[in-house]
Amino acid sequence: MTDTELDLDDVDAAVRRLAGVAHVTPDVTSRTLDDRVGGRVRLKAECFQRTGSFKFRGAYNAVASLPPAARAAGVVTFSSGNHGQALALAAALHDVPAVIVMPHDAPAAKRAAASGYGAEIVGYDRYTESREAIGDAIAAERGLTLIPPFDAWAVMAGQGTLARELFATEAVDTLVVCVGGGGLISGCATVAKALGDVRVIGVEPAAGNDVEQSLAAGERVVLPETPVTIADGQQTMSCGDKTFAVMRERVDEIALVSDEEIVAAMRFAFERLNIVLEPSGASALAAVLSGRLELAGQRVGVTLSGGNVDLARFSALTAIEPPVG
Repeated sequence: MTDTELDLDDVDAAVRRLAGVAHVTPDVTSRTLDDRVGGRVRLKAECFQRTGSFKFRGAYNAVASLPPAARAAGVVTFSSGNHGQALALAAALHDVPAVIVMPHDAPAAKRAAASGYGAEIVGYDRYTESREAIGDAIAAERGLTLIPPFDAWAVMAGQGTLARELFATEAVDTLVVCVGGGGLISGCATVAKALGDVRVIGVEPAAGNDVEQSLAAGERVVLPETPVTIADGQQTMSCGDKTFAVMRERVDEIALVSDEEIVAAMRFAFERLNIVLEPSGASALAAVLSGRLELAGQRVGVTLSGGNVDLARFSALTAIEPPVG
């Protein structure tokens, strides 16, 4: 018996929609990392996906899934950045209008990217205003379809294509996935549980552990205020109704990481892998590097979920001096 409307067939339908549109991102390995954990680790580098994060998968699948009339009318979403720019590109590829409700303090690079794809940006204060209410109001006023960043079956199915690619290369025993609202891990866990006896571990910033609290309580928990963490893509106060239903069934545990551990993972990726990660994109790797997960002797898949960070912020976080001249 299941409480969800998401299964492997939905992910496979998304694979077909995304074929030739989304990048098949590389699996990256590191001998140093394997030695540290005592297993074989493959890092799914979604920083090389279109728009710089996994979010393109779900956004494109959601737009492509709409009935023609609804798609032609346009779409709207609310996002701190990655889903916003992903939806902006997905809409542009379908030649339809897009409106992105984005917090005023969103990283400038993410705001510029969404605008560059042709979307209209509507700003709001994430600490005093409701992005959901703003998005709903715009959808109603303009006749647009609201495509939320995580709590939609088509979005989750699109994100699950990441795991479909990972498992097509080689099976894994443990899958470690960053968690914000739960869209990525819902799609990936659906694939993992359908294909084998795979342990699925979600990773949240310690400052914003709403999913950990929700799974422990058996119901969605809403944090009293926006989490204060460098991982802006994981500053959710609660997961969604749909994502919670999937995570409750298919996620085995949640690991927490500190901002300091996230920075250490960003530095490791840069120095050892020649990969630039944004804080949210490095959180799953941070959990693996922390040594708190039991991974010895296992085949491990890890999401590097995004690399949308500008040079000034990356340099400030990792204490690397920017180049001169």
